Amino acid sequence: MTVSNIGVSGGAGGVTAKYDDLAALGDLTGDVAGDTLKTAVAGHKFLAEPDVLASSLLNPGGVVKFEAAMAVALDGPNGLTATSAGIGLRGEALKATRIAYEMADELAAKGLDASRWFAGLAVATNPVGAALVGGGAIATDVYLNYDGDWEKWLVDHPGMVDNLVGMSPGVLSALGIPVDLATTLDLLAATYPDGEAVTTRLGEHGYGAPDDLEDLLNGLAKRNDGMDDGDGGRPSNIDVKIIKDANGNVTGYVVDVPGTKDWPLPGQVESANDLGVNVDAMAGNNTVLQEGIQQALREAGAHDTGAPVMLVGHSQGGIVAAQATTDLKANGYNVTHVVTAGSPVGRIDVPSDVQVLSLENRNDIVPRLDASDNPDSANRTTVTFDNQTGTFGGNHAIRENYTEAARQLDSGSDPSVARFRDTAGAFLNGDDKNSVTWNYHVARKGVNELP
Repeated sequence: MTVSNIGVSGGAGGVTAKYDDLAALGDLTGDVAGDTLKTAVAGHKFLAEPDVLASSLLNPGGVVKFEAAMAVALDGPNGLTATSAGIGLRGEALKATRIAYEMADELAAKGLDASRWFAGLAVATNPVGAALVGGGAIATDVYLNYDGDWEKWLVDHPGMVDNLVGMSPGVLSALGIPVDLATTLDLLAATYPDGEAVTTRLGEHGYGAPDDLEDLLNGLAKRNDGMDDGDGGRPSNIDVKIIKDANGNVTGYVVDVPGTKDWPLPGQVESANDLGVNVDAMAGNNTVLQEGIQQALREAGAHDTGAPVMLVGHSQGGIVAAQATTDLKANGYNVTHVVTAGSPVGRIDVPSDVQVLSLENRNDIVPRLDASDNPDSANRTTVTFDNQTGTFGGNHAIRENYTEAARQLDSGSDPSVARFRDTAGAFLNGDDKNSVTWNYHVARKGVNELP
């Protein structure tokens, strides 16, 4: 399997980090301006220094020259006072530039949302024309160039998913339901009941501690497969890796959260990894799976030790991982890192002190389901890459797809990825003999609970 054309945005080397550098430089420049002005003010006292004035009786010409030179040095066109003002203006200009850049980025994102909304409105207002023009052109392309294979056409044109999702609020608005994308997700989430989590520990495994990003993704793939001894092949389980050092001290916890396993219709529920959890998490709601993660972490001792927590999730698991950060931190858990693979997390707010690494295959349609790019912020690094298998499942799979991207990142030198790895030492430097993995089954109370 070939993963190519890796690109990195956000994080320590991202645009927003550069914006922060502009602001910091502006503040520093302002400090220099203040110090320069203080020096200028202090220098003025020498113009009226009693000893200088007294010396004018002995050398009036010299004192006049001194006073004139001092005045020019302090208040002349190139003096300290003017220099201080110039430095201060430069500092304010740097800070204003940062604000202007950020506003331009925000307006661009809102403009894209608005254009998709109006496109959806136009389609709903004139569905016949849209079908004849847009739909006809696509159908012709599918049947002439793809032998009628819609799946192959869509994985070759994954950007259509962004557009269709972004157009949906406009379509609903044309039908008399004025909404934006966030409200649309809320309405959809309301059709799926959530429930109360029941979390059961199944067993302990000596998998050892992960050493790098590839190990983290391989551990997630192992959990996603759900075929470990003792768990009965239940793919809706989660794993909690308790990372310990050579002395047996806990240094961190890694939670593996798999993707969607069940696809019930609205109004129905199945596992804690079903479609309803997907929709709820994308709408910004707490979920039964998130509650199960918290229960598992508490039993594993994360609340008592205060050791850092990393959440690693694929697809739905990444959505829940990102969404859970704020609530877990509010409940006393030291969440510091999140890794997502193939997850639509662009519209999820994450605390600024949580480092997020998101891996996205450009040919995977799932990360596009939120119709939004991930924020380019100092704490959020997004890695995109190309890997085309020709199928939805192949482009979305963890193994030989996201695991391969992680392997290449481990040997790369991108500053944002390197910074993420450097801050994740609590999870990647554990002792294999002492570290253990606890496996949990999460269910809704009264639905598919273990006997």
